[in-house]
Amino acid sequence: MTGMNAPIDPRPSPTVNAGKLWAGGAATAAVAALIAVAGILLGRGLFGIDVLAPKGQGTWGDASTGWYALGAALAALVAAGLLHVLLLTTPRPMRFFGWVIALATAVAMLAPFVTDASLGARMYSAGLNFVLGVAIGSLIAGTGKSALVPVAVRPVTRPYPGPYR
Repeated sequence: MTGMNAPIDPRPSPTVNAGKLWAGGAATAAVAALIAVAGILLGRGLFGIDVLAPKGQGTWGDASTGWYALGAALAALVAAGLLHVLLLTTPRPMRFFGWVIALATAVAMLAPFVTDASLGARMYSAGLNFVLGVAIGSLIAGTGKSALVPVAVRPVTRPYPGPYR
């Protein structure tokens, strides 16, 4: 239908500024990688906890530090992609995104406890994963909200009913 008889969607969907969303996702990936590196350096250097490396690897540890930082950056990019899909396809996308991030963070916090690392290393890794989950979730959610482009709603035009009585 076109013209005056066409139904008007009472709640048109906003569009997503993909460039803004993915720029925020890239920035979040950089922040997440830096949090991972800083967290590992803090744990190893200041607290003497063998985070992701056996004893004797030093403060910088082995290659697992780089892989952990890369994993954190990739997690941020996956979160940006997930939010992009949710914004385009689901009702209440921010609520679904919040649930996915909260559950993924919980899984990441529990993951260190299936390793044979010391209790201190497992606790510290769980805490670092919590900080990463909160940072990624909050930064991507904020970016997603700012990347929404509201749609102007056209007023419904009705024929003039005549004089008021």
